[in-house]
Amino acid sequence: MASSSARARSLYRSLLRELPQRPLSAPSLVQQRIRNTIATQPQNTAQLEMDQAEQHVHYAKAQRMYTTLLEKYNPGMEMDEEERVRLTARRVGMDLPDEFVRTKHKS
Repeated sequence: MASSSARARSLYRSLLRELPQRPLSAPSLVQQRIRNTIATQPQNTAQLEMDQAEQHVHYAKAQRMYTTLLEKYNPGMEMDEEERVRLTARRVGMDLPDEFVRTKHKS
C-alpha cells in the first residue's frame, strides 16, 4: 500500500508538471479532479487507474514535445502574411521595395 500511494503521488506530480503552471491557491479544475480521484479511489481499482494515469502522463509529455518541436521548426506559423513575405525576402538577401511597404501601410 505504501508503494501504491508513493506511485500515486509520483503520477500526480508528473501530471502537474505537464499542466500549465498555476498558483497553489487557485488550482485548476483538472488539478482538483485528479487530486480528488487519487484521494478517494478504492484499492481494488487503484492499479488500473494508475496505469491509465501513467498513459495520460505520457500523452501530455508527447503533446508538450510536439508543440515545442512545431514552434521550433515552423517559426513563421504565427506570423501574418506581410511579415512572412518580408522575412522570406530578407532570407535570400533582398529587402522589399519602398512602394510595397508604403502602400501596405496606407491601406
